[in-house]
Amino acid sequence: MCGIVGYVGDKEKKEILIDGLRELEYRGYDSAGIAVINSDTLTHFKAVGKLSNLEEKSSSFTSDGFGVAIGHTRWATHGKPNELNAHPHLGKKSYVVHNGIIENYTALKDELIDGGVEFLSQTDTEVIVHLFERELNSGKLAFEAFKATISKLHGAYATLLITKDEPDRIFFAKNGSPMLIGFGDNEVYFASSDTAVIGKADSVYYLEDGEYGFAKGDEVELYDIDGNRKDFTTIPLSGDKLSAQKDGFRFFMEKEIYEQSSVVVDTMMGRVLDKRIEFEEISEDFFDGIESIKICACGTSYHSALSASYLFERIAKIRCDVEIASEFRYKEPLLSSNTLFITISQSGETADTLEALKMAKRAGLKSLSICNVDNSSIVRESDAALLTRAGVEKGVASTKAFATQTLLLWMLSLYVAQKRGVVDSEFLESEIEALRKSPNSLKVESRLHDKIHRLSKRYLHGHGFFFIGRDIFFPLALEGALKLKEISYLHAEGYPAGEMKHGPIALADSELFTIALMPKTLLYDKIKSNVEELSARDTTILAISPEEFELADDFIKTESSSHVMLEFFEMMVVTQLLALEISVRLGNDVDMPRNLAKSVTVE
Repeated sequence: MCGIVGYVGDKEKKEILIDGLRELEYRGYDSAGIAVINSDTLTHFKAVGKLSNLEEKSSSFTSDGFGVAIGHTRWATHGKPNELNAHPHLGKKSYVVHNGIIENYTALKDELIDGGVEFLSQTDTEVIVHLFERELNSGKLAFEAFKATISKLHGAYATLLITKDEPDRIFFAKNGSPMLIGFGDNEVYFASSDTAVIGKADSVYYLEDGEYGFAKGDEVELYDIDGNRKDFTTIPLSGDKLSAQKDGFRFFMEKEIYEQSSVVVDTMMGRVLDKRIEFEEISEDFFDGIESIKICACGTSYHSALSASYLFERIAKIRCDVEIASEFRYKEPLLSSNTLFITISQSGETADTLEALKMAKRAGLKSLSICNVDNSSIVRESDAALLTRAGVEKGVASTKAFATQTLLLWMLSLYVAQKRGVVDSEFLESEIEALRKSPNSLKVESRLHDKIHRLSKRYLHGHGFFFIGRDIFFPLALEGALKLKEISYLHAEGYPAGEMKHGPIALADSELFTIALMPKTLLYDKIKSNVEELSARDTTILAISPEEFELADDFIKTESSSHVMLEFFEMMVVTQLLALEISVRLGNDVDMPRNLAKSVTVE
């Protein structure tokens, strides 16, 4: 899943599709493809990697005159990134592109295979085109066949379908995954974001969940979720591509904070099943002989690694050590062959982490990478890799990278626990239930954001910040402090709350701001006592907790939850928004803070 473009009209269709997909590259992708029906001839091209590969494959193809066309950039969720799994997916005379997840695809696929259908890919998307052609073969007209098809789909989808049976139209449907219709000069466009049609379409209509229909010529028939024909009103299309990429947000970082609740769904797709965790990227025997884990990372990825160390030892009952990559390289570490070496990197190009991985490989350790970019150096160097599927992150200060890394490591700790047989089915099912609730914990409510905006004006001075937490909330305190210092240029430290009395409390006064992470599910009385010690020294306290805290100068109430990780993610969002709003008030460039680069490729 990633980017979709469609076109009905007389212009050169290949160029329109590839130009549109290029405008969606910022979302990230690992393969791309197009399909065109022109003069009743159906043609398609697919390529792994960058759009330039697709352009090269289709360089001799032209498609002047009236026709219909669909294109897609794919970020692998079901099946590896290769041409067979790339979209569009084909039947005998039809093609489909799709973003989202068909939750019941396994049952549908089994049903189709029993009926004699042969599948070429490992994707959930391919069931759509085969279901459609089965309905066609039963005698239905194309639109009736399409309606029957989407009625059988459970889950999230934005989909476009073309068929030789009706070569002058595109069928479309939207549920839970974004898609719009653009209107130009006697032509119709489709896209998953308006950046793909800026400069081409004059006006757009943003589809709502459950809507479907078809475009023929320059006209669109639209139906609502109940099957009723629907009138619709278009709105003018902005001409600012950069602004459009931000989807109305002030900064990419702000947009990416809001995206976290949706991208973690992608992280879990095909991996979080009803009663178990499954990673098709890892062989069944991958953890055989592994008695300990060593994680190496830098910056934000280091903080997600620290969080994971609590989870691996608590859940999977396996020793887990965490190293800062730049230090690991020079400490002459003792490494044993029964240790799994995990590297974490958003870009997959972090120089210190890559060199640490090479050291571990020379020592004979098995390696696993957690990364957001397929085919990156760290992924290629590792024995196995798990992609976080966060999409492109433009803000230099990572937000959704941290969220997806931490969630994926939580899933991995459960997977290892399964393999080691140290958890029972009841515990595993309760953890899976919590995982599925995590997108809600990551949603940004306007009430919360408004409150943090108002609070932020009181935190623009002073001589520094302490972010404090205990247990797994200590790494979150480190991450909260890092976010603030990266984009506000104010001094901030993350500290284990129980360590304050061992020195740092000497700094306590009214000009020291303490951000206290006080979860109800974990060591609440302990952290409360630590914060009370700071309050007695007149420290200014911002408490983040589901429990009212009377000594707090400011208080942000979170939801009461029965699971520590749901509290973790909710508090993470609060610290990200706090850093954002303080930085905005200080007039800083939130997306491109001074002295920093998105990918650190030198020591």
